[in-house]
Parts: sequence; structure tokens; C-alpha cells
Amino acid sequence: MQKSIQASIVSLTTPLFTKRLSNRWISPRQWTFARWESNLTPRRIPSLPAKVGELKLRCSEFDEEGNLKIIAGEFRKSEFCQQHSLLPRDLRTIDTNTFYQKPSILVRSKAILVNMGHIKALLKSDSVILLDTYGSSDSYNQSVFIDDLQERLKSHKEGLPFEFRALEAILIAVTSSLQSEIEVLEGPVNKLLSDLEDLADIEESVSGYRLRDLLQYSKKLSKFEQDALSIRDVLEELLDHDDDLAAMYLTAKKEKQPRASVDHEEAELLLEAYLKQTEEIASKASTLRSHMRSTEEIVQIILDVSRNSLMWYDIRLTILTLSATVVSGYGALFGMNLRNYFEGDPFAFGLVSGLALLSGCGVFAVSVRKLKTLAKMKG
Repeated sequence: MQKSIQASIVSLTTPLFTKRLSNRWISPRQWTFARWESNLTPRRIPSLPAKVGELKLRCSEFDEEGNLKIIAGEFRKSEFCQQHSLLPRDLRTIDTNTFYQKPSILVRSKAILVNMGHIKALLKSDSVILLDTYGSSDSYNQSVFIDDLQERLKSHKEGLPFEFRALEAILIAVTSSLQSEIEVLEGPVNKLLSDLEDLADIEESVSGYRLRDLLQYSKKLSKFEQDALSIRDVLEELLDHDDDLAAMYLTAKKEKQPRASVDHEEAELLLEAYLKQTEEIASKASTLRSHMRSTEEIVQIILDVSRNSLMWYDIRLTILTLSATVVSGYGALFGMNLRNYFEGDPFAFGLVSGLALLSGCGVFAVSVRKLKTLAKMKG
């Protein structure tokens, strides 16, 4: 042990000491540098195994005539990108593993990626690919949308290109879903607001369960308004970019007749029509929220008035108690078992009783006057 320690000391202190490595002698400085360089050499870190489901997309495909070609087929993301000329980052728009995604419409060279409401789709010049959303609660809306999509793809409506007919079906489904949702919320909210604005009986109008319902509907309306405004912003942003509007003509590009950046009248008219509907729905939700805020302010005023009335009642009751205490003080003073030389006086009882009542009334009058003075100063 001592020999090994001495050898280590000698190796550190003797600059001419050498070590043998791979049949050649190197100096201590070269040995230290070699060890330092080996520590800096990057090592391969084994990658963590990823979930198989996260690397695949589950989707259904419709052809030009609206016929269902593939039902709930699974594709690897890499193969999906190569097949449809997409970049991996483009799949963020239609990734079904994310719980909430911001609505978006991405225009690419050979496809249009749409994520709006309960629909995630990829539109091409001759096919529509719908991605299945795991755990979706909109199965009814999804089935209605699929039926409408197939009808529109078969109809060849007004000579619109294939991709525009598919896009129109998506926009109709999204706006119809928003309209039905706002109608479901509008009835109960208006009834609740009318009940709260009926101020005939404060205790009955401003009750706990109604305030709880008001809070719940306020949260639902806030989320709904945010979703509607997000869809409106997507359509408005797309309408502001002429290049993207012209690039939406996938059929024209397939036929080697791409549109110019200013030639996009059909696309603009289509998006403008549904932008207006979305704005109307968002405006209706905003109006309902405004009425709810006004009602909340009215309810708050009612509660403040009720609280102030209780405080005034408590103060007046305290003043009456103080006046009664002053009156009872005389009785306590003369009720002691001590000689006061008023026992034989026939006028003593009336005189003391009158003085006690006068003192109590005086204290009450002074306290009420002081209270009114403070109320005026505060007002």
C-alpha cells in the first residue's frame, strides 16, 4: 500500500516520469491531457422507449366520390408525412394525442390541414383523410358530419373543386356545432338572469344555488366564447394572406394550372360567409356574458344593501341596549340594601323613575344624532 502511494506521489512530482500505453511511452502531461480529453468525448446515451401509439395516426379516408376507402386505419407518422408531402412539425396541427389544440388551417403544397372544433382532417385534391380523436365526446356530431361530407363530395355542388366542397362541409359542421351549443346555453342563462333580476324578495332571488349556477354558466360561456373567437381568428388570419388562399386550389395545381396570388375569389367568398356566422355566434356569447356581468353587479349591490341594513339594525339595537342599561343603572343603584334616606319620601319613586327615563332617552338621542352625523360624513 505504501509503495503504491509513493509511486503515485512520484508520478505527480516527477515531470520526467513516464507511463507505458499501447506499447509506447508517454509523459505525465500527455497522460493527464489524454484522460481529460476522454472525459469530454460525447458518449451515446440510450434513447428511452417511446409509446407505440404516439408514433402512429389512426384515420379514415374518403375518395373523390365520397366512398369510404379506409376505416380507422393506422399509419406511422413518418410514412404518413412521406405519403402526403408533409413535414413532421405539420402533424402538430392534427395530432390526436393532445387534449386541447388551438384551431388552425395550414395550407401546404399538396394538402390542407384543418383542425377546427371536433374535426381534424387532411384535405387533398382527390381524397379526404379524417383523423379519429381518441376519447372524443362528439361522436354524434362526428357521425352527422361524415354523412354530410359524403353527400357533398358526391354532389359536385356548383362546380366547386373537391377540396372546397370538403372544406365547406367542415365549416358547416363547426358552425352548426357552435350554434347548437350557444342555443343550449342561451335558454337556461336567460331564465337564471330573469330570476336573479326579480328583486321582490331578496332572500328568494339571491339564493345559494342560483349563485352557484351563475358561476357555472359564466365559466361555460367564457370557454365557449374563447373557442368561437379562436375559430374566427383562424378564418380571419387565412383571409389576410392572399398566397395561402391561392395555394388552397389543390385541384388546379394538380392540373398544372396554379392560381395567381390575386385569383382566389371562390375561396375568399367561402371563408367570408362562415367568418360572418362565427362572428355572430361569438357576438351572441359576448352579449350573454355582458348580461351576466351586469346581473352579477346587481346581485352584489343587493347583497351590499342587505349587509348595510343588517349593520344599521345591529347599531340601533346596540343604542337601545345602551339606553336600557343607563335606565337600569338607577334601579341597581337604589336597589342596594343600604340606607339612602329616600325610603319615607312619597315623591322619591316618581322623581328617580323620571330621571332614569330622561337619562336613557338622552343617551339614545345623542347616540342616534352622532350616528347620523357619521353617516353623512361618510357619504
